[in-house]
This record gives sequence, structure tokens and C-alpha cells, in this order.
Amino acid sequence: MNNTTHLTSLSLPPSSQTANHTQSQSQSLSTLASSVSSLRSSLTLLDSSISILDSGISDFPRLKTVLSSTRHFELTPQTTLQSAQQSLAAELSPAITTLLQRCESHVAKLERREGSLIARAELLEGRLTDPGEGLRKKRSLERILAGKASGSTAGKGMEEKVLRLKALRQKKERLGYAVERLGLQSQQRQRQLRMSVAAGAQLGGGE
Repeated sequence: MNNTTHLTSLSLPPSSQTANHTQSQSQSLSTLASSVSSLRSSLTLLDSSISILDSGISDFPRLKTVLSSTRHFELTPQTTLQSAQQSLAAELSPAITTLLQRCESHVAKLERREGSLIARAELLEGRLTDPGEGLRKKRSLERILAGKASGSTAGKGMEEKVLRLKALRQKKERLGYAVERLGLQSQQRQRQLRMSVAAGAQLGGGE
């Protein structure tokens, strides 16, 4: 079979062989040109891809700085909140009770002092208005009622005691208001603590 092919090629005229060779070269050049064109297109596409990739990753350092956030807040477990609430309630309740006891004792002391001053003032007033007293006390009472500038020492002392008694009464009223305000604040804080503890218990039970 090889001999037959060789003989056939040998039997072709030289012009046919030249034409075949030229056609083969033309096809090779056409194929090579197509390959070169495809390679150029691939290189162009590769350059474009590199440019796109470069523009896409050029902002990565800035993004790293922007996204590196510092944590300012932390989540606290519910058990920690409940223990903190219970600790706060246990710490505040005795302090509030102690303050209320101090205020009550101070008010009671002022009330006793007020009572003693009232009794003493009534005693002095009774002595001054007693008709069985001597002429000296009667004149002293007249001086007090007349409002003379040179009033007796007893009259001045009585006026001072009356003024002091009024001041003590005003102080007692202020302390009473302060005690009442502290009591209301204590009740409000205890109510808030109970509500917060109850809410924490409900949340803990729900979990």
C-alpha cells in the first residue's frame, strides 16, 4: 500500500505538487495567524482582568483599618445581672433601714425637747401671770406687755425661749418632711428593686 501511494505521488506532475505545497503553506499560515490572533485576544483579556483585579484589591488596606473595630460594649449574662440586683438590694436595704431609724430617733429627740420647752414655757408663763406673786413679777409682766425697750431679764429670756421654741418647731416640721421624703424614696427604691428582681427571675425562668 505504501508503494502504491509513493507511486501515485511520483506520478503527479510538478505543477500539482507545487500547488499542493502552496495550499498547505497557506493553510498553515492561516492557522498560525488565527492562533496569534487568539493569543493576542487572550493577552488583552488577561490584562483587563489584571486591571480589574488590581482596582478591586487596591482598597483592601483601608478596609482592614475600617473593619478593625474596638469592642466598647460587652454582653453580660442574665445570671450576672440577677446576682448584681440581689447584691444591690441586700446592700441598700440595711442602709435605708438604718437611715430611717436615725431619722426617727432624731425626730423623737426633738419632740421630747420640744415638749420640755413647752412645759418650761408654760411654767414660766404661769409664774408671770400668777396674781399671788410679788410686786417685782407684776412689774416685770407689765414691762413685757408694755413693750418697753428696757424690759426685764426675765422678759427677754422668755422672748428668746419663745423664738427658740418656734425655731425648734420649724426644724421639727422640716425634719418631718425630710423623713417623709426619705420614706417615700425608700419605698420607691424597694419597689423598683422588687420589680427588677421579679423581672430578672422571669427572664431566668424563661431561659
